[in-house]
Amino acid sequence: MEWNILEKTSSVGASNADFPSEDPGMYQLDITLRRGQNLAARDRGGTSDPYVKFKLGGKEVFRSKTIHKNLNPVWEEKTSILIDNLREPIYIKVFDYDFGLQDDFIGSAFLDLTSLELNRQTDVTLSLKDPHYPDHDLGSILLSVLLAPREEQREATMLMRKSWKRSSKFQTQSLRLSDLHRKSQLWRGIVSVTLIEGRELKAMDANGLSDPYVKFRLGHQKYKSKIVPKTLNPQWREQFDFHLYEERGGIIDITVWDKDAGKKDDFIGRCQVDLSTLSKEQTHKLEMPLEEGEGYLVLLVTLTASAAVTISDLSVNSLEDPKEREEILKRYSPMRMFHNMKDVGFLQVKVIRAEALMAADVTGKSDPFCVVELNNDRLLTHTIYKNLNPEWNKIFTFNIKDIHSVLEVTVYDEDRDRSADFLGKVAIPLLSIQNGEQKAYVLKNKQLTGPTKGVIYLEIDVIFNAVKASIRTLMPKEQKYIEEENRLSKQLLLRNFIRMKRCVMVLINAAYYINSCFDWDSPPRSLAAFLLFLFVVWNFELYMIPLALLLLLAWNYFLIISGKDNRQHDTVVEDMLEDEEEEDDRDDKDSEKKGFMNKLYAIQEVCVSVQNVLDEVASFGERVKNTFNWTVPFLSWLAIVALCVFTIILYFIPLRYIVLVWGINKFTKKLRSPYAIDNNELLDFLSRVPSDVQVVQYHELKQDPSHSPSKRKKNNPG
Repeated sequence: MEWNILEKTSSVGASNADFPSEDPGMYQLDITLRRGQNLAARDRGGTSDPYVKFKLGGKEVFRSKTIHKNLNPVWEEKTSILIDNLREPIYIKVFDYDFGLQDDFIGSAFLDLTSLELNRQTDVTLSLKDPHYPDHDLGSILLSVLLAPREEQREATMLMRKSWKRSSKFQTQSLRLSDLHRKSQLWRGIVSVTLIEGRELKAMDANGLSDPYVKFRLGHQKYKSKIVPKTLNPQWREQFDFHLYEERGGIIDITVWDKDAGKKDDFIGRCQVDLSTLSKEQTHKLEMPLEEGEGYLVLLVTLTASAAVTISDLSVNSLEDPKEREEILKRYSPMRMFHNMKDVGFLQVKVIRAEALMAADVTGKSDPFCVVELNNDRLLTHTIYKNLNPEWNKIFTFNIKDIHSVLEVTVYDEDRDRSADFLGKVAIPLLSIQNGEQKAYVLKNKQLTGPTKGVIYLEIDVIFNAVKASIRTLMPKEQKYIEEENRLSKQLLLRNFIRMKRCVMVLINAAYYINSCFDWDSPPRSLAAFLLFLFVVWNFELYMIPLALLLLLAWNYFLIISGKDNRQHDTVVEDMLEDEEEEDDRDDKDSEKKGFMNKLYAIQEVCVSVQNVLDEVASFGERVKNTFNWTVPFLSWLAIVALCVFTIILYFIPLRYIVLVWGINKFTKKLRSPYAIDNNELLDFLSRVPSDVQVVQYHELKQDPSHSPSKRKKNNPG
């Protein structure tokens, strides 16, 4: 592969041909992706929307942002890669981004690491090639690279506890990582971005309007706003939180798009927010004009200090230190219920070990590591090589922003030749955790519907403020990073249809039951219904509506505690989920093949929309049912408190005053808080109640007797 050295900065270094006698084993490669030159056009307009991928050992290690409609893009993006084999080149691929379709390949090149000089900044030009068209001129990519040896051994790239520090409030642990590992795991701050509105956007549709939505990107973190149809002045009022890893800040890349059903979405414009120019602990109102387009966006951006997220060894246990535990309990005591409403609680996860894992390598072993996720907070253990019974003995701590979050622990097999292999996963709702109990969790498949091989031993502690948690329940849920686009699935469509049908059938059966009373199919039942009707109508008061719901909750609670509850595990939904997983496995094998569905994109989009609407309707009905079924006792008790309050208010206060207060609040809300995010407290409450599908996914599987918990003492290495 041809590449030319354009310029070298003056620096002392040795070529790779003249290594020190003691090979450091690990190297750090700092790459600055500068720009592209004369890239091949892949769109009908004679342009491209290029982005770049770096791969090492078949695994993607970096992906650049997309530069729209430009054959000479300027990226100026930096990344650092750990290298343990200089003979393995960096594979660089350039693609043209196509929304909703398979991205077009522009060209590729290899960066030969053995030709670089150590500790020397080098500018490199790589000519792009396509193996199928070797004679075509596809353009070139300009990089600036610096290869330097690392004195630490491979294990030193993993997190290690170096020292302790005592703060003015309580003892906290001071963790020292390699720079790269710190950047990849522990964030230094949180950036809250509130997307308020757009003004005077460019019309992209024939009707003189647009259907705009916004994409945000900060490093690997991505969000996508909702679509506001048929407007040039959209109101979004959505909030997104990003983790800030760099001390000097970062740049949030923002693009605005027009949604077009059945074809590629239109690009409206873009802008960037340079976080290094914003002061911390302060909310900034920004009016950002759109480049390459018309109009501007109105944003609120707030930079705050990081919540406490840490990783340590088992010997460093903050909850076992009496002073630290007392400080944590004091932080979430009832006396501080209105202090820092975003800090709901404290979570400590001990990842102890796993047993009898699946063998992912041809040697009959695996190289397992563990990923611990709480919403958008994601931390990793180190890798244990060639072991089916790894012992990690790590402690992770998180701040809880929503007590209804689900802790996800996933075990992967590290593979240098390709992306990590999935070994198993568990999902644990925080409210179901029993504090301080070491438990063996049976690992599940990707869909969380059935067991896979192996168990993982965890010990989890949750401390939270119930008042803060209750108030947070009535606020919008935190959005997850942008995930894969929903794809059409026959099994998923059928599953959602059956779920919605079951909800509708409940209403139909209730209507049949009422009609049978009118028809006197059963005279005693009809007589009782008639007398009840007369009594209720004659004595009806508005407060009886929440009172009736309160009695229904109380009745179901009585059935549960008396052992007469007839709720059964939803095997129908579970069977459908397993069928869906089989279909997903088939789809994964054919994911790189251009299927007929890509040519019918418009039909697919309509079907996906129907599929999603069915899911939303079915989930809504299931969540209402599960609220009254006491599926999550915390939420059912919260509903009881709310219904009691509503009953008392309706009993003592005339309806006209209640409506008057409600109307005044609605009319003055925008005047009192012009940038407040709209929400519906009832829908926010129901969003925390699991649907039947989620109940199956969160259900804890019984452990195989052959994998009974070990009798040995807890690992607590000094």
